[in-house]
Amino acid sequence: MDRWLTGADDGAMTQRKLGALATPAIGLGCMGLSQGYGPAQESVAEAVHAALDAGIVLFDTAMSYGMGHNESVLGAALSDVDSEVQVATKVGIVRDDAGVRLDAAPERIRGYCEASLRRLGREHLDLYYLHRVDPAYPIEEQIGALADLVAAGLVRHLGVSEVSADQLRRACATAPIAAVQLEWSLAWRAPEDDIVPAARELGVGLVAYSPLGRGLLTGAAESRDPATSAFRRTDPRFSADALSRNAKQTETIAAIADRLGATPGQVALAWLLAQGDDVVAIPGSRRPQRIRENAGAAELTLDDQTMAELTAVAAGFVGDRTSFAVDRTRRAGA
Repeated sequence: MDRWLTGADDGAMTQRKLGALATPAIGLGCMGLSQGYGPAQESVAEAVHAALDAGIVLFDTAMSYGMGHNESVLGAALSDVDSEVQVATKVGIVRDDAGVRLDAAPERIRGYCEASLRRLGREHLDLYYLHRVDPAYPIEEQIGALADLVAAGLVRHLGVSEVSADQLRRACATAPIAAVQLEWSLAWRAPEDDIVPAARELGVGLVAYSPLGRGLLTGAAESRDPATSAFRRTDPRFSADALSRNAKQTETIAAIADRLGATPGQVALAWLLAQGDDVVAIPGSRRPQRIRENAGAAELTLDDQTMAELTAVAAGFVGDRTSFAVDRTRRAGA
């Protein structure tokens, strides 16, 4: 069996640099452990330990995921782990019984950070993101409050998420920014027009969430049924007409994967990682086998012909993710 089908068997994985933070090429996006993709059937601890066994050490969560529950279950799953792990979480989106809103008030950021640390059972965060820029305050004030946490020893590296190129420049002018998190995949390449070049100009690493297009690129049965996920139901890429057209692109990816002895998801992740050695992907899954498969993508090298084929496939995906993202931001209180 090809080595990448089950992940690295020696626990090692290709390393990348996010600013000054060295981390494996693939991390684990943890939101789906408790939110967004239907009820969990698998043990969170089982998923986390499968990730560690596959060489994944970066775990990405947020205080808004499940109103803090995601941080709590991740912290519990990591409580018996002796090996070195990296935990990233985010501040700026608040989810509570009243709904979802933005809040990155500088005077409240430390309190939010300390609450996240308690839930995670950790003394410091390896990477702390501004989840969304709060329009009520200048971004310089929000990043300044985060930088105070670095000075206090509570945070080691800072990141921003879903920012514009101008906002990224302003953030970097305020404090060192290790990473910018953004949605990026074969099914959504818009970041390559602006934020990716800006990040590279500034020396900021790129962390791609939803690198499998919310399951679209894997060809998984559940991705064909938007009703299985609150996120897919409102994503234009999963509307009836778009899904039918996008499924044809996914079939082409599956044919390429079959030729390579890999899975469609591994091919999609390998394409993304090939965009530069400053790219880290954080696919999410609750399934140990899928987590191991995703990790194996770090060992899959695509030749020029395959890269060209996949680039042509990417041009055929339809559905404006921007309208979905803007709507979600408005509902969050922007």
